[in-house]
Amino acid sequence: MNSLANVLGKSGLLKEDLDYHIGRTSMVIIFLFFGYQKWFEYEAQVLIPYISHGPFIFWLYPAFGVRGASWFLGVSEWIFGALLFLGFWNKKLGLLGAAGSFGTFLMTVTIIPFMPGGWAASAGGFPAMAGNVPFLMKDLVLLAASFYLLKQDVVRVSLSSK
Repeated sequence: MNSLANVLGKSGLLKEDLDYHIGRTSMVIIFLFFGYQKWFEYEAQVLIPYISHGPFIFWLYPAFGVRGASWFLGVSEWIFGALLFLGFWNKKLGLLGAAGSFGTFLMTVTIIPFMPGGWAASAGGFPAMAGNVPFLMKDLVLLAASFYLLKQDVVRVSLSSK
């Protein structure tokens, strides 16, 4: 194990900001593709159980309707993705994007406990995931990545303003 650590340490792979740039790039891509889906009827229909059971986003349907809620999310995702992209050059904009990203995934992970049929009764319930819950579990990793970017951007903005 030490040999592997030494090789990786000397390779230059772990130097500089590669992790930060890979994380930021992956989040930009996520928001680009997921935001794009929101413009189509098929995705608006897929979102119904998620939005309906989201303790912080259920209000989207009364406010905008099914298609409008999907469009609202698509616009939000593209805005956060664009801010994350601009964060490569402007850390203050990147910080806004990271904060939006963190908020986005915080909202989606809060749906998990409220999703009907989310735990397989035939397997004893929790933690045996079922239905839509496995799809939402990826958002835990995206929440962590968003927090990492948010932390990095707060530090970078703080250092640049000194």
